Amino acid sequence: MTETTGRSGLAKGFVETSITAFGRTVKIGGPIPKLKPGEKLLRKTQSLCPVCYRMLPAIIFERDGKVWIRRVCPEHGEIEEIYWGDAELYRKALRWEVKSKPVKVTYTKAKAPCPFTCGLCPYHMTYTALANIVLTNRCDLSCWYCFFYAEKAGYVYEPSLEELREMIRNLRKQYPRGGLAVQLTGGEPTLRDDLVEIVKMIKEEGIRHIQLNTHGLRFAYDPNGVELAKKLREAGLNTVYLSFDGVSPSVNFKNHWEIPFIFDTFRKAGVTSVVLVPTVIKGWNTDELGAIIVFAAKNMDIVRGVNFQPVSLTGQMPRSEREEARVTIPDVIKYVEEQTDGQIGKDAWYPVPVTYVISEFIEAFTGEPKLHMPIHPACGMATYVHVKRESDGTIEFTPITKFIDVEGFFEYLKEKTEELNKGKNRYVVGLKILYNLRKFIDLEKQPKDINLWKLIYNIFIKHNYKALGEFHYKFLYIGMMHFMDLYNYDIQRVMRCGIHYLVPGGKVIPFCAFNVLPDLYRDRIQKEHGIPIKEWIKIKGIHTIGEAIKYKRDIKKLESSELYRKTYADFREWLNKR
Repeated sequence: MTETTGRSGLAKGFVETSITAFGRTVKIGGPIPKLKPGEKLLRKTQSLCPVCYRMLPAIIFERDGKVWIRRVCPEHGEIEEIYWGDAELYRKALRWEVKSKPVKVTYTKAKAPCPFTCGLCPYHMTYTALANIVLTNRCDLSCWYCFFYAEKAGYVYEPSLEELREMIRNLRKQYPRGGLAVQLTGGEPTLRDDLVEIVKMIKEEGIRHIQLNTHGLRFAYDPNGVELAKKLREAGLNTVYLSFDGVSPSVNFKNHWEIPFIFDTFRKAGVTSVVLVPTVIKGWNTDELGAIIVFAAKNMDIVRGVNFQPVSLTGQMPRSEREEARVTIPDVIKYVEEQTDGQIGKDAWYPVPVTYVISEFIEAFTGEPKLHMPIHPACGMATYVHVKRESDGTIEFTPITKFIDVEGFFEYLKEKTEELNKGKNRYVVGLKILYNLRKFIDLEKQPKDINLWKLIYNIFIKHNYKALGEFHYKFLYIGMMHFMDLYNYDIQRVMRCGIHYLVPGGKVIPFCAFNVLPDLYRDRIQKEHGIPIKEWIKIKGIHTIGEAIKYKRDIKKLESSELYRKTYADFREWLNKR
């Protein structure tokens, strides 16, 4: 699969080798990039050339208050890209970085440097926090920017129920350190007629959390949409991860008109855990981020959160075009602050590895191994905000960081974790935490309709799930995950990725290898296990592919409905945008 050859490159100032990974020859080695006047080195890493995949030494540095990544390809020159739009926020994120060790459960040998031997290999540092499974590459839309749905790919990729079961059993080898959450994705996964059976099987195999990544259209146009949603919930589906790029029809052209009917279906079916997922593109929907959060807040009977995804730029793009579209995590945070009138400020956000402090404490307290997420701090940030609905329809947001000393409390938890690890009685430690928790809560700033101390006590000590529900109906989760592309590629992030893909054959592949190097992973694997469209039609019929399954909407009919008008009543200013 991989071969390595080497030769001295001392005349060039570096040593060059090459590998053959899945039929593609990739060179390794290049000159160490240099800092320029006014730049400050933050850390060293490795990256790839976006043209030839050459593995290169790279530097991450600060310039003009922003963070950049630079490497130099001997064949294609210097590649520099914005990495984080705010150096101060980057330093805050790095304070929560966790020292990690290679995972003990691997699925392939390290035959080449990361990311050319994914599967997981012994280089990898994070167990699977969320496993993606592509159920199909068929889709009932034909979006212009999508290059891998079945008709464009030329084949249908659709693993059988038994292949899916084998993937899940393979994932379960990580238990209890990982492998407890699965996301079903595509293509469009609701096109699978056996979707309910798939969810049942996954639950039977011991997966605790199952979420469906969908545009949701079938729940709107299918006459049996409510029944399908009910069956999925009863089978064990926990969360719907719903595409939602904005409140205006010109931006959210995938499902703007259908959202009212999708939500209506979920309400009728008792689906009460929906996360809105906007892909954020600079100049496209960056003026709607605040409106998206307000929309989520107005539908908190079913919406639990918003997870922004700054765009990953695919294909060969000149720097000028990348600058027009590129948005980073701090940019999203800035837009949110501006568009919520400062209510959700930059101080409200923390990186994913803060959860490591909590999981370490729970493990020490219970004596049971827990999932730890030493994910790279540059991968994502999140917060919880309390939502207060005023009588005039306006929304007031209060981040949890406004009334709880997050950093002080986490430092306190670290101390108590150390005490537990040294053998101190866990009940004594638990009582001390409950007693001292009030010290970290500002009662003057705490919203009047909640008692956070009591909620935490009921959730963690009395295991009262009603209290957990109360928390989720009063607090909205807002997060973001910036998946990489070849221009901002940081191999350290790949090695600490916690979002993985399960594929036939037993491998578990990090997200930013699977999708960023599609010819090595996603496209190669799916083609290898796919069925040419002509053969698919012979087996399944012409009605299962192509125009026969493409969704066609009647915009006038949808817009004339009372449900549509009611859903967007507070967002009229956006309906005629552009």
